[in-house]
Amino acid sequence: MQAWLPTIITVAVVLVAVVVTLVVASRLLRRVAPRTHWYLVGFPVLRLRMRHSWRHLCLNADLTGTDRPTTGQLGPLLVKGKPIMPVLPLLTRIRPRSFGATAVILLHPGQIPEPFVNAAEAMAHAWQVHAVRVDARLRGRVRLTILTADPLTTPDREAAARTTAPAAKPAAVPLHPSEAITEPVSAAVPADLAAEVGHRENGQRWVIDLATFPHWLITGATQSGKSTLINAAVARWASRPVALVGIDCKGGMELAPHAPRLSALATDRAEAADILAELVAETQRRMRLCRQHGARNIWQLPEPVRPVPVIVVVDELAELYLVASRADKDEALRATTHLLRLAQLGAALGVHVIVAGQRVGSDLGPGVTALRAQLAGRICLQVNDPETADMTLGDLYPDAVEAAQQIDPAVKGVAVTTAEHSGWIRARSVHLPPEHLAAVIAGTAHLAPVLPGLTPPA
Repeated sequence: MQAWLPTIITVAVVLVAVVVTLVVASRLLRRVAPRTHWYLVGFPVLRLRMRHSWRHLCLNADLTGTDRPTTGQLGPLLVKGKPIMPVLPLLTRIRPRSFGATAVILLHPGQIPEPFVNAAEAMAHAWQVHAVRVDARLRGRVRLTILTADPLTTPDREAAARTTAPAAKPAAVPLHPSEAITEPVSAAVPADLAAEVGHRENGQRWVIDLATFPHWLITGATQSGKSTLINAAVARWASRPVALVGIDCKGGMELAPHAPRLSALATDRAEAADILAELVAETQRRMRLCRQHGARNIWQLPEPVRPVPVIVVVDELAELYLVASRADKDEALRATTHLLRLAQLGAALGVHVIVAGQRVGSDLGPGVTALRAQLAGRICLQVNDPETADMTLGDLYPDAVEAAQQIDPAVKGVAVTTAEHSGWIRARSVHLPPEHLAAVIAGTAHLAPVLPGLTPPA
């Protein structure tokens, strides 16, 4: 034994030196090249942790099935028993991504996705990651999106998402105001309705696409980033062949910077009612035009007769609904009825509604619920009351309400939003400096079309 002692000590010292070297090299690589470190070190460790903890996780979170029936036949009697051997659902297709990883769980016959949705937090703790998002829309399987960190609160991720992620030219974020000053094509196409406003937590660009969701509801408390989000969207649409109409019943303070590019701007409820009435009349004209050409929407019309898409931005919805007198009640009813009518008819006719407000609650009246039902796109920033978060997201994605209530007020622009392929997802809007917005609006003011019955703002 004494003869082997020097060799054992030497081997132990070498092993310790190798471990220390690997740890130092890993930390240095993580600091210098974090993406390379993730693919070489971080992801293999995560994959090993997922495989090692999967059985205990399934047993503790009640995610198992059984390979034997829980009932048996004893003569004419049906005897209920207990499962003898639990069977784990198959965890497969674990793939690395820049934001973390993705995986797929194959369900056994009789299993439903709901327990896996409820176990998302347990998965995040077991795998020591920031969060796990569960997409349960696929039949017979659920898809996991695993986030190793919160990309929305990392300072350098916002700039990286804007400059490195590939995107089609119509949806690109203008890095300089002059990039947005371009002449539009003769007629609009559906791609013109997509406005990139930031990035999502899975590393993809955040796009408000009116071709996917024709109407949107945006809620957010003061200083939550709601105005910044609207400014970013308007700046993208400003260079497109679309008409922008503003409804801002707080004297036009929020939408006044957009005025040179707007085809109309209402600064009080009476003006809003008149403008919305004219837009309803415009939808009737477009109905007749589509009927004459046998088209089901404006995109099936020939380019020479295709009307320009109209995007109506309503800032602070509560100003349209709250009343203090009988005269206010009649005026509010007229304005909100026309707004609801636009939301009901406008999708196929190229008239889109973007409704924003600090809160949306039952105290605004039953008309708010009817309007909300027409707004398929939802964005909930940080809000002050649970009812607003529930009114924004609860009817579509109940599990997103809790995520919206957990938004940190100190991080501006973070929101929970509907996503075309993911149900709901967290995202963060890009910050657009006021001078940048002013330059874009001034450079595209000549593109504002004149709509029938409406007068552009002075």
